[in-house]
Amino acid sequence: MRLGDLLNLKRGYDLPENQRRPGPYPVISSAGVTGYHDEYMVEGQGVVTGRYGTLGEMYYVNGKYWPHNTALYVTTFKGNDPKYIYYLLSCLGRIHTSDKSAVPGVNRNELHEMAVPAITEKDQQKKIAAILSALDAKIDCNNRINAELEAMAKALYDYWFVQFDFPDVHGKPYKSSGGKMVYNATLKREIPEDWESGRLEQYISLERGVTYGKEDVCTSSSSGAIGILRATNVTGNVVDAGDLVYVPSSRVSSAQTLTKFSTLIVMSSGSKEHVGKNGIYFFDEPLGYGAFCSKITPHANARYFVNTFLQSFWFKAYIKNQCLGTNINNLTNGHINKCPVILAKEEILCFFEDAVKAHYEKMAVNAVENQQLAQLRDWLLPLLMNGQVTVS
Repeated sequence: MRLGDLLNLKRGYDLPENQRRPGPYPVISSAGVTGYHDEYMVEGQGVVTGRYGTLGEMYYVNGKYWPHNTALYVTTFKGNDPKYIYYLLSCLGRIHTSDKSAVPGVNRNELHEMAVPAITEKDQQKKIAAILSALDAKIDCNNRINAELEAMAKALYDYWFVQFDFPDVHGKPYKSSGGKMVYNATLKREIPEDWESGRLEQYISLERGVTYGKEDVCTSSSSGAIGILRATNVTGNVVDAGDLVYVPSSRVSSAQTLTKFSTLIVMSSGSKEHVGKNGIYFFDEPLGYGAFCSKITPHANARYFVNTFLQSFWFKAYIKNQCLGTNINNLTNGHINKCPVILAKEEILCFFEDAVKAHYEKMAVNAVENQQLAQLRDWLLPLLMNGQVTVS
């Protein structure tokens, strides 16, 4: 059918950041939710996608929202199930930009004329959407569980290594129970009297990534191929193991592979906000990584301490102050290694590792499950949309 017989697309509405006011309604642009506002332009179920470059990522919303002018949104679903339309559009792949404009953009009129496979029976649409939605819901549930587990680990880290209320010899909170504190000039704050400050290099090993050229790239099915992670694989506080470039494993040394519970940190980017962004790698399969990143491998007795510290406000503020340059911001391994850090007593460090180990192991299980669920969803999606697989 013509795509225009299933839905109607329209450009969103302009809303500069300086005109946004705090409110409950999401502003959805080509990059997804980019803020909130106290007014909305559309209500009900909605589907939004980017207006420039290519028809790419799709965003589904169920409620009132403001579609930004960098995006196209569905104004009417013409009697079709909105969630089915969302998955149908997600399946269309990258549609080439229009060459009829000086500014490359997706032409909604051209999109309306596209021929697409379509299932018109509303009941069948709902069944297809329900299956795919169930997979997405489980992925979202795992993400929320991981966010809670991460918050619990961070809260304990703050309690012990920022407020210094770790258990003393009597099992009482150290500082609150009158434990002696002394001023540390390096950290510019008081710390327990028998603790010291040091450098992050005392807890980690660090390896910078290397550059892989076009001549190195091979297919994922090539014998001995290994995936290469990029700065864009750092999403949130974790490393996403999808959308990889592949090179022959002979090009990647063991030192240049990321292993479970290592951290990938962005070392160079055109955006100052992206430099220093880091995430934990939760997967068993070793992967390589590119030149814009470094691998941080915590010592075995400080694995979770380091991973939690790297997400702390203190570390992020330190990295922000280290960014160099104007157009391209860079970090060196020296910036990371020389980062000041508290040197906790060994027994307290061990207690912390034992206390949060189960949290991080559960986060790893959920991350692996999410990867498998996403692969299943992405495999099923085109088969359901073109009728190769049906739902009884």
